[in-house]
Amino acid sequence: MERTRLNLKHKIGQGIAPRQFMDGMQVRTMVHFQIPDTRAQFRINYESFGWTHADDERFFAALGEHTDLHCLILCTDWCPDVIWNVPVLFRLMERSGIRTEVLIMEEHPETMDLFLTDGGRAQPIAVFLNADGEVLGSWGARPAYLQAVMTRFKQNHPDKEHPDYKENLNRTYRELGELYHAGSEYRDAIIREVRELFAAFTR
Repeated sequence: MERTRLNLKHKIGQGIAPRQFMDGMQVRTMVHFQIPDTRAQFRINYESFGWTHADDERFFAALGEHTDLHCLILCTDWCPDVIWNVPVLFRLMERSGIRTEVLIMEEHPETMDLFLTDGGRAQPIAVFLNADGEVLGSWGARPAYLQAVMTRFKQNHPDKEHPDYKENLNRTYRELGELYHAGSEYRDAIIREVRELFAAFTR
């Protein structure tokens, strides 16, 4: 017997458009992630998006045939992973012609709690739905090789009350920031992972 899918049809239309999210972003400084202006960095990441592999672009362009798909992105504008990853998600959905809206995490906590990462509210989370609102899959909060860095930190430092916890956390943030700044690897990883996800449910 087929397992009943999670349904979020009631959430379609409750979010804001990608452009509205971008225009409404506040300016913040994230020292450990080497981001002096989060709004400016988001726009740089969005405007500078490019395809490393033409085959990937063709794949996402072909998704335009699946006009019944919908994407909900759970996020805020104060998370560094959002600054790097959401511009890529926006571009992928634009190329696919898939309707996309942003659900601000604080305004939809019950939905966010359906997609926890290691028991926590890591963001962004992109949720992909069919026309009936059934959840086909989700991606987030960061590419697997970056998530591995955070998972390793949590495994090695489980005690948040330890005197060195904050220092080690900030060191991990700096490592993640350096990986994001290193080039297009994080972007290509997102494209690859989202492509694999779509390939599974659009066969």
